[in-house]
Formats: sequence, structure tokens, C-alpha cells
Amino acid sequence: MKETAIQSSSRRNFLRAVPAAAAAGLTLTNASLLSSTAAAQAASASAFSFKLFKAAQIEDDLNALAGHPGNKNLVEEKSVVVVLTTETEKAAAEFEWHEHRDHIFQILSGSTVYELGGTPKGAHSKGPGEWLAPESENHESITLNKGDMLVIGRGTPHRRVTKGTVTLSLISAQ
Repeated sequence: MKETAIQSSSRRNFLRAVPAAAAAGLTLTNASLLSSTAAAQAASASAFSFKLFKAAQIEDDLNALAGHPGNKNLVEEKSVVVVLTTETEKAAAEFEWHEHRDHIFQILSGSTVYELGGTPKGAHSKGPGEWLAPESENHESITLNKGDMLVIGRGTPHRRVTKGTVTLSLISAQ
């Protein structure tokens, strides 16, 4: 009779312990999955450790853009984009803003006007986290000249209006 009481007690303790052990196992499994995801992210991040652009190379790219205005993409990675741009007499048709990207612009020569902020009207999505609107009510206009730098945080409507010629660099980071 004592054996039956001991067996019953052991069975109850076992049944009480099973959910806790299962939860611990699940937690360890999730931690293992998370650590393998983190390792995969670290491995993909390490694929882009650095890129060096010598002054002569940048100068060559700028000279090429002076002859044929447009964009020269220097870096196109998932987490960062670096672009050199030269444009003449150009205005963006719509304001744009990004949910997951910040922009840093530096004017290398010439000048341009940025229209920033406000409340977008008639907004439409051009892709995940990317938005356009034909207008942004109560935006602010800022003129940038050679040497000026502008940092635009994610979610801020912006567009550029260039009446002359401007050459700029853009760094866009996620």
C-alpha cells in the first residue's frame, strides 16, 4: 500500500514537472533559433565590412557626372546606399518619405532647395515603407549651398527643387 502511495505521488510530481520541462525546452529551442538568426545576420553584416573610395576615384566620378548629369551609385547594400548626383534644372514631382531610412545630403557644388516636413496630401505607397504625395501642406523650404549638409530623419516628407546645377552626395541608412 505504501508503494502505491509513493507511485501516485511520483506520477503527480512527474505530471507537474512535464509542462515546466516542455516550456524550458521550448525556451531553449527559441533561444537556439534566435542565436542562429543572429549569427546569420552577423554573417551577412560582415559581408559588407568597409569600402574605401580614394579622392582620385571620387574626382573621376564627379567629372563624369559633370559631363553627363545623373546618379553614380557608390554603395548599394541592404543597410546603406551612397550616391553621387549631378542635376540641372530639375524638380521632384512629389514629396517622398521613408519609414525605414534616414538621408544625409551634402552639397559638393552649386545649390538646391529642399522642401521639408508638413502634412502630406494625396499620399500613396510606392512600395513597403516608401511613400509619395503631390503636396505637403505647411512644409518648410531650405536653400543648401556648397558645403552644406542636411540630415532628414525617416518619416519626414521631402523633395528637391534645383533651378541651376547641383552636385551632391547622398547617404541613406536603415
